[in-house]
Amino acid sequence: MEFSEVVRTRRMTRSFAKTPVPREILRNCVDLASRAPSAGKTQGWSLLVLEGDKTQQFWDATLPVKRRATFAWPHLLDAPVIALPFADPDAYATRYSQPDKAKSDLGEIGKWPTPYWTIDTSFAIMTFLHATHDAGLAALFFAVFGGADELRLALGVPQSMQLLGAIATGYAGPPSKKGVSATQPRRKPDEIIKWNQW
Repeated sequence: MEFSEVVRTRRMTRSFAKTPVPREILRNCVDLASRAPSAGKTQGWSLLVLEGDKTQQFWDATLPVKRRATFAWPHLLDAPVIALPFADPDAYATRYSQPDKAKSDLGEIGKWPTPYWTIDTSFAIMTFLHATHDAGLAALFFAVFGGADELRLALGVPQSMQLLGAIATGYAGPPSKKGVSATQPRRKPDEIIKWNQW
């Protein structure tokens, strides 16, 4: 697909087939995501990928069985891959302590006016979502509101790593109802742009 087509046709998907996704496809998507902008080329993010039966560990922690009977998107739980993007603040403090960056005085996390580890990981997530779409996969990025501490402990994730959310991906499943947010109109460029002055 042309880039403009990838951007214009990508949608969040809440229904998946159980068909496994070849690891090589996921590797290619991560390779593209790794090319997103990164402060100091720190690349301080990791993707914890749960496949097949391991995805159940995610759902058990974040969506208890007693809540599943009324869950609006049951085929979301069929996604064969749940990818968890983590940002590493310490990587940025370390990178900006190196000789070529030391003058910035950003060698400590508390000195950063903006958390670039969150920004850079967000860039990578968006690139990953475009890459999965271009590869013929469906995907959904969503927040992890509950069970994150339990999940972190079960998966051995260091406390210093910042979880930004979860990405379900795989091949699209049966049609599902759209989320309420889908009805919101998309803002036009001239509603977004402030030319030369606020």
